[in-house]
Amino acid sequence: MAEYEIRPASPGERLALIELQRRASLTHEAYRALLLAHPDAIDLPIEHIAKGGTLVATIDGVIAGFAVVIAHADGTVELDGLFVEPRWARMGIGRDLVKEACDKAHQWHAEHLIVVASPETRGFYAGCGFVVVGEANTRFGTALTMRRDIGGR
Repeated sequence: MAEYEIRPASPGERLALIELQRRASLTHEAYRALLLAHPDAIDLPIEHIAKGGTLVATIDGVIAGFAVVIAHADGTVELDGLFVEPRWARMGIGRDLVKEACDKAHQWHAEHLIVVASPETRGFYAGCGFVVVGEANTRFGTALTMRRDIGGR
């Protein structure tokens, strides 16, 4: 397994992260046609990087994945995005990005980390300690709202 490190993203990496998001997202057959029809659905606002909530995993200096953590005004903290370069999928990078996202949420004094997940990713997030707490209507259909308690991380 390749060694990787996780660090905060820099604003200059925004376009590379968007392209990684596109590659990773298009591997999901269920959403490919919708994403191709709505390319604007794949984006990473610069504010998410500037606020320090975008975490990047790199292998030998090459971006291998990233996670976006957002603190909302009501005090909730959300894992808003998690993407791994397809050639490095299933190596533990996504799971480690979730751990780092939990650490970030803890730094921001949150008790829980929320993710709105597609039904296809339920097993992954359950394996990372998330439980289903409801449903959410999204642009592309119904998704699961999942929560992970992070008090003890």
